[in-house]
Amino acid sequence: MLGLNAHIDTKKLTFIGVLVSLGIVFGDIGTSPLYVMKAIVNARKESGTLDPIFLEGALSCIIWTLTIQTTIKYVLISLRADNKGEGGILALFSLVKNLKKKWLYIIAIIGAATLIADGVITPSLTVMAAIEGLEIYNPETPVVTITLIVLVAIFTIQQFGTSFIGKFFGPVMTIWFLMLGTLGVIHLFDYPQILKALNPYYAVRLIITSPSIIVILGAVFLCTTGAEALYSDLGHCGIKNIRISWVFVKICLILNYLGQGAWLVGNYQQVFAGENPFFAMMPEWFVLPAVIMATAAAIIASQALITGSFTIFSEAMSLNFWPLQEIDYPSGVKGQMYIPKVNWGLLVFCIFVVLYFKESGKMEAAYGLSITVTMLMTTVLLVFYLFKKRINKWLVLLFALVYLSLELGFFSANVIKFFEGGWITVFLAGFIGICMYAWYNGRMIKTKFIKFVKLEHYISTIQDMKLDETIPKYATNLAYFSRAKNTQEIESKIIYSMIRSQPKRADHYFILNIVNHEDSYTYEYKIDEILPGTIYRIHFILGFKVDRLINDYFQQVLTDMVDEGIIPDRSSHPSLRAHNIPPDLKYIIIDNVYINDYLLTIREKIIMNVYNFVRKMGSNDFTAFGLVSHNVVVESAPLLYNPVRVHKIKQVGFNRFDED
Repeated sequence: MLGLNAHIDTKKLTFIGVLVSLGIVFGDIGTSPLYVMKAIVNARKESGTLDPIFLEGALSCIIWTLTIQTTIKYVLISLRADNKGEGGILALFSLVKNLKKKWLYIIAIIGAATLIADGVITPSLTVMAAIEGLEIYNPETPVVTITLIVLVAIFTIQQFGTSFIGKFFGPVMTIWFLMLGTLGVIHLFDYPQILKALNPYYAVRLIITSPSIIVILGAVFLCTTGAEALYSDLGHCGIKNIRISWVFVKICLILNYLGQGAWLVGNYQQVFAGENPFFAMMPEWFVLPAVIMATAAAIIASQALITGSFTIFSEAMSLNFWPLQEIDYPSGVKGQMYIPKVNWGLLVFCIFVVLYFKESGKMEAAYGLSITVTMLMTTVLLVFYLFKKRINKWLVLLFALVYLSLELGFFSANVIKFFEGGWITVFLAGFIGICMYAWYNGRMIKTKFIKFVKLEHYISTIQDMKLDETIPKYATNLAYFSRAKNTQEIESKIIYSMIRSQPKRADHYFILNIVNHEDSYTYEYKIDEILPGTIYRIHFILGFKVDRLINDYFQQVLTDMVDEGIIPDRSSHPSLRAHNIPPDLKYIIIDNVYINDYLLTIREKIIMNVYNFVRKMGSNDFTAFGLVSHNVVVESAPLLYNPVRVHKIKQVGFNRFDED
């Protein structure tokens, strides 16, 4: 068996675990006070006034949205739906994918795509909202330029890992939340009656009486946008640590919202004039430190969302939703990965978003729309998960009714701003979602054309070929990659390469299978001996958070086999064996490059065209598997299929011409 370094036990409640949770779980939702109240006030800007009754209702909506949506749905219910300790929409899909609901993969793809879109909007919005605080000092502050510089720095540092600066995330976010709570408490005395917002009655009254409630709910929803990220980070921190730290976070958030509301009662005209209530309610001497803290919190929130995007793509690869890509582990910390193509792709989109909107307030529609869709998809998957767990069906239906109604309401509130920026979310999520759909179904289509054969039918041929010295020896150890799920079968293209394309004589043949395991940190292998001393099938059983460095793992397997006396430790060539030279190893990767269009339906042709486009975004197999090109041979092979020509072509002549 292979083993990984032990990782932090997230099942236990510890002070460090709580601190880590504050640093990486709540960055997104923790920076929401930067823009939520400003968005709510702007929703009433046209009326020219802001009465306490409206503020009490809006704040009550915020408090009870945090309670119903974040606390109950995510902290109390969703965190229980863990896949071997991992959370997030794709981990949730893994728990229900075996149900007889084939369409659920579409729900998972939509949710994952919109969550990735959130990973673009969050860094852009939070960083810009923090930098905009400097406009209180100087209205001419180049906010866009500074925001772009910060974003480039955030994405650039990803390739070096965050093991060092990550140690400061928890303490910095703790100070941030304490600052939020303290500022809120100070301003509660401006209008103590604002505490009435704790009563849900005022939320209901606003929803019933306000003619612009749809617009207001679109702004209110921004307070809970980090809830999905909270669920996705379950594997990093553990359910107990997240729940305990959420109590502290929620208290600080509510206190700050109440404080902003109390301050707004007598100062809302400043917000109508363009100021952010979060910064405007501070004494002038404190604005600069607050901007620095807000920027630090925004950077931490952005880093967490970017890292979360890497995790989503890693999960998508293991679920065959995305092509294999090169994954680095720069800090050596388990679970902290870096995917270069994803990183720079997200940065390009962030730069576009910042240059397009130029103000944080204009990003709110795109931000809310993306995460609303993700939450809706999570709710659908949770319903099937609860049914699978045999929870009382009436309770499950009540859960579905409450949350689908609530989230469809929020969706309606956000979708009306489609042309004000929401289209960017739809475009980005749609692009990613279509790519995932095409990759998943393209693989299915290709599988229909791949022919599998019984390996046992070719054992005697391979054994005779091994002994046939008229065939030049191709390699001592020869390895092929196979995706055959049946351990008795193998792709016919491998047999074609081994026997017909160019007879490849070797001492040992290895068939390498990668088995994606539901447990994210599974790191094991097992061996099936097909022909003693000649043919072996190696199964690498890997979780989605384990890097696919197959070359390194296979070298360990070969070392174990040498130690156990299964294969020799020296070359089979006498001259090399005398000098203790180890045996050579060669990998064969077979690339399917041809498919007959006339065998496909119009839908399948479209899918395969997109599939071929997505394929270019992935890495080649030997890079993704950690192989190096010096001992890798890539061969091309047509997809095999059953002939569709039922009539044999008729011969009408055979002319032989004599030389005379």
